[in-house]
Amino acid sequence: MITRRIYLIIIASIGIGFLSAWWLFRNNNQTIQNHDEHNINQGESEVWTCSMHPQIRQNEPGDCPICGMDLIPASQANSDNGVGLQMTDEAIKLANIQTTIVGMANSSGSTLKLNGKIQANETKSASLVTHIPGRIEKLFVSYTGEQVNLGQRIASIYSPELITAQKELLEAQKILDVSPGLLTAAKNKLRYWKISDQVIDEILSTDVIRETFIIYAEHSGVVHQKKVDVGDYLTTGQVLFDIQNLSSLWALFDVYENDLPNVKVGQTISFTTPSAPNRTFRAKTTFVNPVIDPATRAATIRAEVSNTGGSLKPEMFVTGTLETYRKSGALTVPKSAVLWTGPRSVVYVKFPNTDIPSFEYREIELGESNQEGYTVVSGLEHGDEVVTNGAFVIDASAQLNNQASMMNKNVMAKNAIPSSDLPDYTATTPALFKEQLTALANGYLVLKDALVESDSKKAIEGANDVLNKAAEVDMSLVKGQVHMYWMEQLKAIQSHGKKITETTDIEEQRKQFDFLSQALIKSVKVFGISNDTFYVQHCPMANNNNGADWFSNYEEILNPYFGDKMLTCGKVIDTIENKGY
Repeated sequence: MITRRIYLIIIASIGIGFLSAWWLFRNNNQTIQNHDEHNINQGESEVWTCSMHPQIRQNEPGDCPICGMDLIPASQANSDNGVGLQMTDEAIKLANIQTTIVGMANSSGSTLKLNGKIQANETKSASLVTHIPGRIEKLFVSYTGEQVNLGQRIASIYSPELITAQKELLEAQKILDVSPGLLTAAKNKLRYWKISDQVIDEILSTDVIRETFIIYAEHSGVVHQKKVDVGDYLTTGQVLFDIQNLSSLWALFDVYENDLPNVKVGQTISFTTPSAPNRTFRAKTTFVNPVIDPATRAATIRAEVSNTGGSLKPEMFVTGTLETYRKSGALTVPKSAVLWTGPRSVVYVKFPNTDIPSFEYREIELGESNQEGYTVVSGLEHGDEVVTNGAFVIDASAQLNNQASMMNKNVMAKNAIPSSDLPDYTATTPALFKEQLTALANGYLVLKDALVESDSKKAIEGANDVLNKAAEVDMSLVKGQVHMYWMEQLKAIQSHGKKITETTDIEEQRKQFDFLSQALIKSVKVFGISNDTFYVQHCPMANNNNGADWFSNYEEILNPYFGDKMLTCGKVIDTIENKGY
């Protein structure tokens, strides 16, 4: 009897302990987590930083002196990826992040061991050619294996043909009144060699003939083969360098013909290489060669692998494992992997083949629930690696880093305006249009400074100046789709600029300034500017923590969305310069 009572007391004590622990965890989760992280890292002199202002570095937790936010361990704040969140191995262990490859539990089949090698991705190769005939005076790229970036100078060329064409241009200008068509023909002759209108206008205005011209790289990559030397005479279209972009590679494997029925496009293959013995790469099969090699009785299968870290190199030998599973039933995802926010279902998927573990926010559509998890209708594929433990920690970190998360899924769609998502009309936009657009941008700077000073009256004056300069931009200078794109941005600039002039409420003015800034940032990126340099800046806390952009003519941060309240909150995220067209 006594033994039974002791047993019941022990069980009750354990139960009370669990309930107490649950209550404390629920109400003090963040405090406990910060305290534990601090204790764990005491011996390692953990550095604390602000997720919004990484320049802040302290040896103990506290508040950010700039924006007042709680500091977090630097090991959890190392993400600069706009969509994916990066975490160090130490941070992953601390947060107990666990992942599961979906689709593998609902499959059956066998495993194929394959040998192969890494090859360059043929779709990422390109040739750098000259569009100007002439003699190479200087090479700015000189050896095989050198990295070349888009827009980089690669050669300087002396061209007698272009000197003659420039003389014809200047002579045609002298008789413009007599024969205007001759000047147009002379300009078109230079345009044929991809000489920009800005350079043509400069030749006409200065009456100075250029003897050498610069050739710029039209692609990025590593020099695979050098075709020319200094002093060589080139014809139009002649290749200077063959280059290869190594950010994406092919992994090629041989599969014997009796195993081919089990191989399909879309299957995931895991492989290793002796140069990285402790790392496993994963990629999806993208191609199965329809022709069998008569000597080996094998066909080649190909998987495309991301190589952003540069760990893989062409001609490396690799050993792969292919799961030839047969799907049985619908794809399911573990319940612990799914985060819910209203009607949306969210998971975090681990990026494959990254040097720093990175996780992607992804919305999925779910079907019915079963014992194994939720049926996936869309959003995931067999072989995706999803986070099954610690997803809340990743989502919280994403929110702190102003990245896509449950609470802020559109962070990249609105604020950053990456240049890669915009058309590029800088080469074809007339120089006069760029000058007028630059004048509009300089008028915008006056409006921006007024909001920095929190002066609503000056903001109205600045907005009126913006409207006046916008009306002075000659839209007839651009044609076709370029004209239509400008009309869309002009409409936004005029609409939101007018609303700024109609109110003295500084916060409402800042709200309209956000929309105006988006349209003008797009414009100067897409059409180009004449001579100035503008710095696109971003404040993650503006617009109710959704973030907002603006641009300035200097790198120093002076925040127009908060003024003195948080004057230096923000960072430079892009630079807009004259490309020289």
